[in-house]
Amino acid sequence: MVFSKEVFIDGTILLINKPLNWTSFQVVNKIRWLIKSKFNIKKIKVGHAGTLDPLAEGLLIICTGKMTKKISEFQNLEKEYSGTFYLGATTPSFDLETEINQTKSIDHLTDDMIFEKSKDFTGKIFQAPPIYSAIKHRGKKLYEFARKGEEIEIKKREVTIYDFLISDIQLPKVNFHIKCSKGTYIRSIANDFGEDLNCGAHLTKLVRNSIGKYKIEEAISIDDFEEKLNQKT
Repeated sequence: MVFSKEVFIDGTILLINKPLNWTSFQVVNKIRWLIKSKFNIKKIKVGHAGTLDPLAEGLLIICTGKMTKKISEFQNLEKEYSGTFYLGATTPSFDLETEINQTKSIDHLTDDMIFEKSKDFTGKIFQAPPIYSAIKHRGKKLYEFARKGEEIEIKKREVTIYDFLISDIQLPKVNFHIKCSKGTYIRSIANDFGEDLNCGAHLTKLVRNSIGKYKIEEAISIDDFEEKLNQKT
């Protein structure tokens, strides 16, 4: 694709490999700023089709111009993730955003127990979003309650796990691949998985590998996008 002012305004999608410690919003802002600066555009619509947490990496679909009208279509596509659970310890955020608040023994665990437990998390399941998330509750984001130490009841939501593969076990770490529906929180799966195994768990690594037919192998880094944008044609 040749990047031009017309291409971005008419509408296109960009497959970006989101780096660690960036929010999805920061990626959108960076892409928008690069496009506006390059073509001297005062205003252009840019949005993403599915948030990735700051501590997650991987595929982020960025839509520009008229293509932003199709964001909801991309959001509804199946997602594939890979990553690592750490068994024997929990955190309030269910990942590395917060410190470990409880530890438990994993001496009772066997590989067979872990493989068998993954089967309980396939199909339609109900999960509560993490308290450290941007979902709205009474007009406020959940993490706002969490940071104030306020306890609230979070309703569980139905999601679908199409595949849950345990790819490697090196306790306390367990590597996985998950294919799931829109709205699934892998952090919540980590927490619930550890709870069911009576040892606790949290997410230490997460990569989004695909969204529908779009693959991480097709994505480019923000730096590569900037370089390509500034290439002379």
